[in-house]
Order: sequence, then C-alpha cells, then structure tokens
Amino acid sequence: MSPFRLRETVRALRHGAVVAYPTEAVYGLGCNPLDGDAVHRLLAIKGRAPAKGVIIIAADFEQLRPYLARLSDEQLCRVQADWPGPVTWVLPAAPALPAWLTGGRDTVAVRVTGHPIAAALCRGAGMPLVSTSANAAGRPPARTALQARLRCPGVDLVLAGATGGRRKPTEIRDLASGQQLRAG
Repeated sequence: MSPFRLRETVRALRHGAVVAYPTEAVYGLGCNPLDGDAVHRLLAIKGRAPAKGVIIIAADFEQLRPYLARLSDEQLCRVQADWPGPVTWVLPAAPALPAWLTGGRDTVAVRVTGHPIAAALCRGAGMPLVSTSANAAGRPPARTALQARLRCPGVDLVLAGATGGRRKPTEIRDLASGQQLRAG
C-alpha cells in the first residue's frame, strides 16, 4: 500500500466516502461512523438492514471510548486482553449513539483491529470506521480488491492490500451475557 493511496483514502473518508479495504479475514466496507448519509449509503450498497447495526473498528481503544458507555476496570481488562486482534465485542453503547450504528439497541459492536492497513486508515482519519464485510448480504465476502470492486458497486474507493489470512470472519462476543455470538 502506497502512502499516497492511504492519504487519498483517508481524505475520501473524511468527505463522506464509502471505501473497501483489507481486514483480518476479508475485505471490509467502511465509512465515518458519525456520517449518517455515508453509513446509510454503505448499508444500501451491502443490502443490509439498518436494524442489524454495524461493527466499528479502531486503531486503539481511545478511538472507541466516545462510542461506549463507561466500563468497569474488570470489563475493560477482559475486552482489552483480546485487542488488537480479531475479536469483536458487543459492549454498552454511549447514550446518544445513533441508531444506524446500534440497530436501535443499547449496545454497539466494536473491535481494535490488528490489521495494519485497517489500523492505518483509522489512525490517518483520526477516527474509528464502520466495518462490515464487502459483499451483498447473504453472499460470499470479498477476499481481494477486485472482488470488492465487483461485489460492491457504488463503493467510492478500494484500497488494495493483503487480508490478514484468517479463513473465517472475526469472532463476536457479548460482554453482558458472556456468549460467543459468532465463532471466529
């Protein structure tokens, strides 16, 4: 990934773009989580119902803090033990978090990514990103830049790079129940 291409993608994200980029297992679709128009456009490209909510990824926990309700020290230690890495946690959402992120629930799915390109996008943009697999709902996710472009017409930019090599999507765990919601 060239520094120029990274800067171009960061600039596009800051201006409401929906981008595709490599993550731990597949290509993701991302945008600014607080830009409702961008998030709704991303959901339309994917054919995903807003009531499902989305995952938010970040380069570090500090980028996620404004999106979360206060966690106890014990909860924080439990969650941070898996980060950075391929584990998404469903955590209590900050009270004013938009429904387009939470699906109308009082929780939000978040991850501190261990993928260098995804983390660089978050760092460069100075914000976390919505992150959902680059595919139409119910179809196989893209594992290459070309597949992302072909499977997601309407995406503004594709940042090419290698995925993290995982065969399955990231694991999802629920903090409140302790349940594994999706195996990784």
